[in-house]
Amino acid sequence: MRTATTKAEVRAAVAEARRAGKRIALVPTMGYLHEGHLSLLDRARAGADWVAMSIFVNPLQFGPTEDLSRYPRDLERDLRLAGGRGTDLVFTPPVEEMYSAGEQKVFVLPDASLEDHLDGASRPGHFRGVLTVVAKLFGIFAPDLAVFGQKDLQQALLIRRMVADLDMPLEIDVAPIVRESDGLAMSSRNVYLSAEERARALALSRAVEACRARFAAGETDGDALRAVVRSALDVPGVEVDYAEVVDPATLDAVKVAAPGSVCAVAARMGRTRLIDNAILGA
Repeated sequence: MRTATTKAEVRAAVAEARRAGKRIALVPTMGYLHEGHLSLLDRARAGADWVAMSIFVNPLQFGPTEDLSRYPRDLERDLRLAGGRGTDLVFTPPVEEMYSAGEQKVFVLPDASLEDHLDGASRPGHFRGVLTVVAKLFGIFAPDLAVFGQKDLQQALLIRRMVADLDMPLEIDVAPIVRESDGLAMSSRNVYLSAEERARALALSRAVEACRARFAAGETDGDALRAVVRSALDVPGVEVDYAEVVDPATLDAVKVAAPGSVCAVAARMGRTRLIDNAILGA
């Protein structure tokens, strides 16, 4: 496995792979890898010949009161895990390589109709940072395929729209959520949780599963399904951010749920904010 810290190194490695006729896949991450990230590498390998991962804690997507400085990092461990999955190249740029101080003047801004829901409503400016860094990574790697996780549902939707609306010539694949044995969605932020907070955090996976089960039993009224979710999240120490059932294309709250509608939740346990979702009828 090769590593690179500069855009020039990446472009040289990609050019070499292209000359060999290889299909290029990219898995963008912020590191502190877990099995969910590694499943994205496996999925990328299934769809391409040459697989790259980026590890970059992107300051643009953190608000002033969010956890940029304490976001978990362990590059040595990440490289070991990525190498164990057969990754061909890992890109670990310093901030100054991605953003020259004061020089970033152009950003990718999502339309409010897709941003002002769910995480976008709770984290103003977050998706400007996400789309800008992903667009930069697509420009650096020029991949044929990029793989993201379903847990970040709104992010995946916005990246798909960016690629379609800006005519970027690549395929976006969204992989299913990977969960711990007790159902908790895997997240780098889970490491923040105390034992008590982790036990409370199971309310998120239980809430989306309760919604999915009620839909499978025949309930389609959006308000009734949202009530099921809110009830499951009514746990001491769980501060609910949102509990919604939405259209997968618009993220608007649905009046009547249908197969493919999404139950999405976010909540805080102490200082840690986690998200989860489930596709109804899946």
